[in-house]
Amino acid sequence: METNPSSSSCRVDRRTIEKNRRIHMKALYSKLHSLVPHEANSRDVISQPDQLQKAANYIKKLQIKLQKMKEEKDNLMRLKELEINPGKKSKASSLKDGKQRKPQIDVREIGSSLEAILITGVDFRFLFSETIRVIHEEGFDVVSASFSMVNDMVVHTIHAQTCY
Repeated sequence: METNPSSSSCRVDRRTIEKNRRIHMKALYSKLHSLVPHEANSRDVISQPDQLQKAANYIKKLQIKLQKMKEEKDNLMRLKELEINPGKKSKASSLKDGKQRKPQIDVREIGSSLEAILITGVDFRFLFSETIRVIHEEGFDVVSASFSMVNDMVVHTIHAQTCY
């Protein structure tokens, strides 16, 4: 039997292409795995599908975090607009017309630290002390707390760290 040199060449090319593809995929998996934070106490080997699921969950958490940060940025931009043009009515200040401003709270946990931003109307003074109480109940010590008043809004910023 005579072998066709072009067919063996084609087979080698396919093998080489597949080998290169696998090497490339392995490098991509490795890079993805290195980008996802790992639990300090976990020393177990995680299967590739589990690594992919963990990465997908991490990406979803980051998307949610990004959305919250965008909302916080928008709130701060509205506050800045109110500081610049105190007489101008914006969407935020028009909430006060006819009804009380609804309190907004944004809590971010960064490592062992916690930052809480509380935006309320002037009639919600009790909410600040209630927020401090909840932070203490959750095992955090308040490091600093500040507030700022803009027209009918009070912005409280609370920084806390874990007790232990």
